[in-house]
Amino acid sequence: MALDPKAQAALALYRFGLGPRAGSIAGIASDPRGALLAELDGAGAGRIGNADLLTSGTAARVAFAFQQAQREARQAERAAQQAAAPSGGASPPQMNDQSAPPPPAPVRNPGPGMPQQIYLAEAKARIQAALDAEIGFLERLVWFWSNHFCVSADKGNVRQICGAYEREVIRAHVLGRFSDMLLAAESHPAMLIYLDNARSIGPDSIAGLRQKRGLNENLAREILELHTLGVRTVYTQEDVTRFANVITGWTFVPFRQDPVRGGEFEFNPRMHQPGAQTVIGRSYPDAGMQQGRDVLAALARHPATAKHVAAKLARHFVADEPPPALVERLAKRFLATQGDLKEVTKALVAAPEAWEAPRAKLKRPGEWVIGMLRAAGITPPDIGPVMQAHNLLGEPLWRPSAPKGFADESAPWLDGLAQRLDIANQFARRVGAEADPREVFEQALAPLASSETRQAVLRAESRPQALALMFMAPEFQRR
Repeated sequence: MALDPKAQAALALYRFGLGPRAGSIAGIASDPRGALLAELDGAGAGRIGNADLLTSGTAARVAFAFQQAQREARQAERAAQQAAAPSGGASPPQMNDQSAPPPPAPVRNPGPGMPQQIYLAEAKARIQAALDAEIGFLERLVWFWSNHFCVSADKGNVRQICGAYEREVIRAHVLGRFSDMLLAAESHPAMLIYLDNARSIGPDSIAGLRQKRGLNENLAREILELHTLGVRTVYTQEDVTRFANVITGWTFVPFRQDPVRGGEFEFNPRMHQPGAQTVIGRSYPDAGMQQGRDVLAALARHPATAKHVAAKLARHFVADEPPPALVERLAKRFLATQGDLKEVTKALVAAPEAWEAPRAKLKRPGEWVIGMLRAAGITPPDIGPVMQAHNLLGEPLWRPSAPKGFADESAPWLDGLAQRLDIANQFARRVGAEADPREVFEQALAPLASSETRQAVLRAESRPQALALMFMAPEFQRR
């Protein structure tokens, strides 16, 4: 059954965007598809224009300096304690001994360290971008690709650079070529640290012949399995090992070696495995870093990559079991345009299958939380509760539990519906005095709401109850 213009507009906002804000359904009702496409052509599409945010190199150096200062302060404190301690043969000082050191001053909570401060500043900018977006289609694309090429703030020194990674890799290439995003992701220090390639050394390299550390296959395996070809497709374990040899030497500048460029990407030829390598039936001569570039370029063009990316896009936006015709349509467009992500995205918007699928797909927690804020017209003064909601719902920002990222299927998120109810109730109590439930309902959900949902919201006993019922309604929860 064809939807009326307002319902079609609401579907566009829920399926492709981050949910309606006041006036947004009416604003795009005349041409929902055109509105989605127009967002792709906006000035600075996908970027965050915040001069206060640090580059990944600067953030890494600032965090390193902070950690060094902390380490030196702890060492100085231990030295002072040892100097103040009585010698082995001396009797302990009496309580009235004027020479006894004064009791230590109580330690005040210094607040979050520099890595966490940088992380929170990036998180605030990301959340604000989602709240400010007219539709949120571009933000959804950023979130999708950031999850596809995920890193984790819980690994090593990734926390201080994970936000910059998203800006420098994902936002910079979200409407560009897949091959460019692929190269940017795999050569970024955040990825090299997260998947252990920064310390991977070719067994026969200069460094490998002198050190006990050797080859690490983690990054090579995840590039093939998760980022390009897909699990159990055209590669073998031998391909993983050979590819791991190809990308040895992809690391970052040591902080102590170069205080100006420390933490930035570098290719270290002393760590690189010498010789030609054969990956998926094709031989690549030893050309230093170019050898790895050439393998990544071939992977980006491979039909298996096109199918894998197409299926993930369709699954994320449309259905857990995406229509085969839609996947084929997107894969063909990917191959025909040499991985032009803007053209693939346009094909997604144009595809009838993307609009005809039932709204059965559960939103991921982050989308749902942002959707509540957008619907209520609330910009939180403190992102702490927003971050805490992400944590409680199992989707902590930039902290997936595994390299495959957060699940895009509905089933893994169903167990969190009870927690969503708690969060919806808490949020509704906070904003009940500011947000009129009837107005929020009409602006954000009415065109898609069933008569049962409408009655439940409009007959609620209080404003907070009405808002909570709306936020937990199936029509609000699903894409």
